[in-house]
Amino acid sequence: MNIQEIRELIQTLLDSGIAELEVQRGEDRVKIKRGGVSQEVYVPQAATAQPMVMTAAPDFYQTAGAPPPLSAPSPAPMDEGLTPIKSPIVGTFYSSPSPDSPKFANVGEVIKPGQVLCIVESMKLMNEIEAEIGGTVVKCLVENGSPVEYGQTMFLVKPH
Repeated sequence: MNIQEIRELIQTLLDSGIAELEVQRGEDRVKIKRGGVSQEVYVPQAATAQPMVMTAAPDFYQTAGAPPPLSAPSPAPMDEGLTPIKSPIVGTFYSSPSPDSPKFANVGEVIKPGQVLCIVESMKLMNEIEAEIGGTVVKCLVENGSPVEYGQTMFLVKPH
């Protein structure tokens, strides 16, 4: 599979509006996921070569004549004296360890440094996100099961 074929697959993904596309030809496999600011394409090479990972930046889409990718979430408005707790990774936000379990942290609850606030699932790994400061949770800015971007504010905390 050559770069032109990969570009055509990306264009097909953009034109169709689908979120994910996977194509396999022989030993070559390409998986393209539509999302935030970039698209990642994984193309395994022959057994002796290293796999190639390409990230298509927004400029690629603009030169291809397609609309630019979705923009990153806008930063949450900051209230005076509140400290943001941001996502350290891209993934899916979960407020509790399982659907029938209570939330790790509720609005109005006092938290301590090191306390688990949520889970961000990334690549099938569950990453517990801990509080770096103590204080009171004033606002949770993400809904359970929603995607989060790197650096996106998830909680606002009033430090003690």
